Amino acid sequence: MATRVLLIDDDTRMYELLAQYLGQNGITVTHAPDGGRGLAALEASAYDAVLLDVMMPGMDGLEVCRRIRAKSTLPVIMLTARGDETDRVVGLELGADDYLAKPFSPRELLARLRAVLRRAQPAAVAEKMESSGVSIDVSAREVRVGGRLVELTGLEFDLLVALVRRAGRVIPRDALLDEAGRSDTVVGERTVDVHISHLRQKLGDEGSRLIKTVRGVGYLFAKDGP
Repeated sequence: MATRVLLIDDDTRMYELLAQYLGQNGITVTHAPDGGRGLAALEASAYDAVLLDVMMPGMDGLEVCRRIRAKSTLPVIMLTARGDETDRVVGLELGADDYLAKPFSPRELLARLRAVLRRAQPAAVAEKMESSGVSIDVSAREVRVGGRLVELTGLEFDLLVALVRRAGRVIPRDALLDEAGRSDTVVGERTVDVHISHLRQKLGDEGSRLIKTVRGVGYLFAKDGP
């Protein structure tokens, strides 16, 4: 079956371009010209991913993303002409899986879309990890601390998995996205720092103890024991 993608964007010309290019690559694109109709389309039908413009009249893309994440883990790539790092931090913190600044090439969008779809696929073999009281079900993308379910964004989850897999070892800041399988996500070191800070907060009282900053190098997840 063809992959189904919903484009929520008021730019009709972009829709026509992407519908043609992605269609040639086995991806069917449906268009919603504003946030309200985009949310209605998601309620009415099933999609594999959402391409979401930030700057739209009426309900903007950030609010649409917030509402999608309240109900679904559907992959979301945000599209915007505002490409500074602050905007990327906000979009990713709301739960977007990736962020692409306009103008972009359809080829780059296709690569990023395939990447987020791969990450959304269940693992072939269920993988579960536990370290220092943090339990991770990789295939279900669930995290629990002391039995308490912790809600994480997609990027926060991938960063945590990368840290736990190398518990006790320092991961350089500039290598952390690669370790998390997020080399395709274009963000700066400040964005990584912000998401690590939010991850610590969500892990609760143990967050600062478990995720340590190694000044000038990167981050380390503390192993069990002394």
